[in-house]
Amino acid sequence: METAGPDSVLRMLVEPLDAPRSVVAPRRERGYWSRLLPPLTVLACLTRVPSFVRPLWSPDEGYLAVQARMLAGGGELYETVVDRKPPLLPWLYQGAFAVCGSGSLTSVRVLAVLAQLLTAVLLASLARRRWGDGAGRTAGVLYLLASVGLNPQDAQAATFEVFMLPCTAAAMWCADRRRWGAAGAAVACAFLVKQTGGAVLVPVVWLLCRGGVSRTGLVRLGAGAIVPVLGAAVLTDPAGFVFWTVTGSGAYAAFTGSELHVLTRGLTNTAILAVACAGLIPPVVRVLRRARTGPAELWLWPASSAVAVLLGFHFFGHYFLQLIPPVALLATAALQALPRDRMVTAVFTSACCCTLFLTWGLLAPRSDLAHAERLADAVVRRTAPGDPVLVWGIHPETYWLADRAPASRYLTAGLLTNYSGGRDGPQVGERYAVEGAWPAFRAELAAHPPALIVDDSRDKPYRPERVPSLRRILAAGYEEVGRVEGAVLYAPASGRD
Repeated sequence: METAGPDSVLRMLVEPLDAPRSVVAPRRERGYWSRLLPPLTVLACLTRVPSFVRPLWSPDEGYLAVQARMLAGGGELYETVVDRKPPLLPWLYQGAFAVCGSGSLTSVRVLAVLAQLLTAVLLASLARRRWGDGAGRTAGVLYLLASVGLNPQDAQAATFEVFMLPCTAAAMWCADRRRWGAAGAAVACAFLVKQTGGAVLVPVVWLLCRGGVSRTGLVRLGAGAIVPVLGAAVLTDPAGFVFWTVTGSGAYAAFTGSELHVLTRGLTNTAILAVACAGLIPPVVRVLRRARTGPAELWLWPASSAVAVLLGFHFFGHYFLQLIPPVALLATAALQALPRDRMVTAVFTSACCCTLFLTWGLLAPRSDLAHAERLADAVVRRTAPGDPVLVWGIHPETYWLADRAPASRYLTAGLLTNYSGGRDGPQVGERYAVEGAWPAFRAELAAHPPALIVDDSRDKPYRPERVPSLRRILAAGYEEVGRVEGAVLYAPASGRD
């Protein structure tokens, strides 16, 4: 295959996408995808091996699993089944459980492998169209190697960001080919997995504007982005959809309260991701010294993703997954302007870092899961299968592990106190709950009293002593019947009608 020198490749790198390709015109290899897909598939499977070694990786997986069971039992999203997230992933979990059963998360973890593979393939296709066959292979491999580069609880869980990433990559892929309706639909799908997925609209709109804004293109992009979102709102509850996905999270998104704690978390996760991207960052820095320009979308995509990570001021590790696809594509672009040995170094370094994170995932301690499993065992011993249970804590997986129905639509104490946002300071308490939550919560418990209340606060700021309404509920008709590693179990008091 004919290659070009670093200077000519650099000129190609900084040209717009639609500029003439006279500098480098790489030949397309026959059978390219039939040779590339098998190794990418193997690599995608290898990087997700740790996700299968434990029943749960994060409370988000537990929350989604419980939501799926509630939906299968007749619950209605944004009415009797609620969360601050759009509906696509709860529906995906519900569908996977309907086919494969709800006793295991294996089905959704297989889907997560496919999501990662699809993201890698789309990035490979983007890079191949711009810089040739070798760049396509590089982009796909670099992405998969970097995709596990966070705390295993964040990188291996089958949650929102993992399923959002193929949608964002598809939006860029479609926009790159000026398929505006499909690009808008991909943006909508990204948003419907998680709100911050909509940030990819920024580079998509830039690609539209760069070629000259046409009314037809703008209409197609807008229709593609709006119609699926409106459809999701109609299929659920329009008012509830808007409230839970857009307007009802003011206290959750506020920056005040636990600023130092949140900032430390952000810096820690940034450092962890930087280690994972140790093979990607040097090529970008090196090329920046030689050319301080380039196709704007290569920079707008990571920049808009970085803004999305910042939104809400929580900096949870899984938020940072949104940065990996655009950074992998940017690094691939940078490597085209450097000698081939730089590419070999980047891939080797990324492979070493990937091995480090996979080892971490396989050996990661399971203290939270072990506690939730012991708590679930206690719940099973003290309740019958049809009994409603209330777990006052931030680990909804207890419901799923115990196979017991929640007594309330509010699956964590965070929705009733704002603690789920990582707040451990002044913005935790009843007054910071989701609007209207406490009246609905009290009505639910009055209509269907829990057969067991589990106080799993363990001296956290949302413990019953600091939540008067819960304290009154416990005092009015419950008595302590046991403890599990600091969690207190309450059953209906003897003699209660």
